[in-house]
Amino acid sequence: MTRILLYSDEPILAKGLEAVLRQVEGFDLMPTCGTVASLVEQMAQGSPELVLMDLTPEVTFAVLNELKHAMMSCKIVLWVNSISTELAFQAMGLGVRGILRKTLPTDLQVKCLQKVQAGELWFEKALTDSFLCARRVALTQREGQLVSLLSQGLKNKEIASTLLISEGTVKVYLSRLFQKVGVKDRFELALFGLKNLTTGQLPVGEKGQRAGAAAMPGLRSLVLERPADRAESPTRAFATPLRPIAGGRY
Repeated sequence: MTRILLYSDEPILAKGLEAVLRQVEGFDLMPTCGTVASLVEQMAQGSPELVLMDLTPEVTFAVLNELKHAMMSCKIVLWVNSISTELAFQAMGLGVRGILRKTLPTDLQVKCLQKVQAGELWFEKALTDSFLCARRVALTQREGQLVSLLSQGLKNKEIASTLLISEGTVKVYLSRLFQKVGVKDRFELALFGLKNLTTGQLPVGEKGQRAGAAAMPGLRSLVLERPADRAESPTRAFATPLRPIAGGRY
């Protein structure tokens, strides 16, 4: 039996999927979680093999990073209406095994979970094709941490204090990042950081409640829209029909 844990902050939607999954032979559905905190607790206590996570505003790069480190053997599938190209790329880099649209027919919802549990990946072609229209900029660990903090609205002095470096060093890093990423100011860099770190529905967190440098899940890269595509919406709703990619490559 495959132990499946569902996280969603929409009770009615979750109940509908629960009803479907309970009818699938070989699936053992654990109690559904309505918050990220309860999800973390359930993952620690129940040892699920597969987690289906609704892409709520709570689910950020930092949350995904924490969950993957806490449960390395657990397979995670994101359950989405839409997702930015940037966050999808970051999720794949963290080891998320699939991105599943809520609007797919129920048989495909089940098929996705079965494929992922069998060791395959589930990323629709429209999503993987969107990576071809993007530009990737590799970041050092320190650069990734700085972009994460900048995206949370911190000033240079606050960033320096969090990372235990001088304010002058922060200015040097920012100057280099502007050139490396191809942006003109900290505001534009912060916007790119937000697209890579969050669903775009809420800021990263409440100011004043920051992780220390050692716990800061810095981005390993920034995924940016190419200049011709900058006017597009940061999230994409996938068209149908689509086919998932199979195997372990993407």
